[in-house]
Amino acid sequence: MKIIHILFLFTFISFTICHASVNDFCVADLKAPITNSGYPCKPVKSVTSDDFVFHGLVAGNTNNSFKLGVTAASVTNFPALNGLGVSTIRVDIEEGGFAPMHTHPDATELIISIQGEATVGFVTPTGVYTKVLKSGDLFVIPPGLLHFVVNSGKGKAMGYAAFSSENPSTQITDLLLFGNNLPSDLVAKTTLLDLAQVKKLKAQFGGSG
Repeated sequence: MKIIHILFLFTFISFTICHASVNDFCVADLKAPITNSGYPCKPVKSVTSDDFVFHGLVAGNTNNSFKLGVTAASVTNFPALNGLGVSTIRVDIEEGGFAPMHTHPDATELIISIQGEATVGFVTPTGVYTKVLKSGDLFVIPPGLLHFVVNSGKGKAMGYAAFSSENPSTQITDLLLFGNNLPSDLVAKTTLLDLAQVKKLKAQFGGSG
């Protein structure tokens, strides 16, 4: 019986390897509807070298409440990432700016500091993990954990982040709390915030109620 199990496992692995070698890549057909398993592949005959390069990972617009600019290269604008489980962003943070508390439920994030100084960190039910990063430093954030980045130096801070997903989702705590139509008194009661402050924040983040 053990030999049968080993043979079955060997056959399964061999089939998987063969299948992977046939499908070297799956450049997304962005004109087709996305499914639970991602985008369908473009016909190989229509794939060119241009599909594997991305232009435009430039400084983002920092004219916002957070003084934060983000430009992304994910499967939605870089279709060659389809099925590869990777993506990246460029992050620019003006002096005094920050990336607010947020999560990526479906991806690990690797922060790569390039310019300036940034304080980064994440929190768990049992601990807080923070570090001041300078050029050349890296910091990893496990998937789903609440985290932040603050420009804690002089001048602009800039870096990149790599994700273990070709299309990572982002949930920003401030927008979830104050960019909605939940009644302000309910938000105040469930967050222990002052009602006037909740209304002020709702006005800032486009919420109502």
